Amino acid sequence: MSYISEHKTGLIGTIVTHAVILALLLFFGFFTKLPLPEEEGILVNFGDSETGLGLEEPAPGEAAPIANQEEKQAVAQTPPPPAQKKVKTPVEKEALLTQDLEKTVAMESAKEAKKIKDLEKEKIRKEKQELAEAERLQKAELVRQKKEEDQRLAFAAAQQQKAGEINSRAKNAFGGGGKGAADSKSTSQGVTFGPGNQGDPKGSANVDKYGPGGGIGNGVSASLDGRTATSLPKPYYPGNEEGVVVVQVSVDKTGTVIKAEAGVKGSNTVNPELIAAAKKAALQARFNIDQNAPAFQVGSITYRFRLD
Repeated sequence: MSYISEHKTGLIGTIVTHAVILALLLFFGFFTKLPLPEEEGILVNFGDSETGLGLEEPAPGEAAPIANQEEKQAVAQTPPPPAQKKVKTPVEKEALLTQDLEKTVAMESAKEAKKIKDLEKEKIRKEKQELAEAERLQKAELVRQKKEEDQRLAFAAAQQQKAGEINSRAKNAFGGGGKGAADSKSTSQGVTFGPGNQGDPKGSANVDKYGPGGGIGNGVSASLDGRTATSLPKPYYPGNEEGVVVVQVSVDKTGTVIKAEAGVKGSNTVNPELIAAAKKAALQARFNIDQNAPAFQVGSITYRFRLD
């Protein structure tokens, strides 16, 4: 028995069932009812504005303007036709390239000019720094030279003073001393009459003033190796204190006192008025001209202040 004969009943039933289903689909499923039903939506109140207020519907007299307005909106919403892309001609392209090249050259020139300007500024700044450094070194050198000159003058003054003391001791070592020397043969001194040493027990042996008088007397003496004083102005001092002020002076070749320092070794007072008066008088002193003398020769002037 073949397969078809064995399943004949099932095959017939299957064919009949599919034929019925196909017939139903042809009559009820493959055709659309005409006319098509309209789409349903939500009813909206008639109007011409998105805002409004009131309970009554206005008369439909303004319908035409609404239609015109809708037409205008439709026209406004219509997109403009696409703009045609303009094709540049070779001449326009060349002009554009020329403009770009000119802009690039101008920018490069501006950068180069700024670079040169910055280099010039840096050069000026370095020159100023070098000039300031040179001035500083020059000032430092002048200060050093002045310090060395002061030290040299001080050393020369000390050496001269030391030599003067040695010469003074050597001169009086064999007699012939001045007034009041230990080996003096004189038994009297004065300007009046009769024997005796005229003067004051509190006075000085090297002074020619023998009695009371006005002013400060003539107690001025100068010491400058190889030079003589041509003018020794007396200081003016209307005070009430006595004392000795030694002034160290620096004298040039022309005999002018160019520097005076009052109150050095040998002074016995620190009265500022005595010291100031002695310094002022010392700056006015003059010595003989000596072109062979040192440029700055150091000596001393002694002022003995006495009351009336």
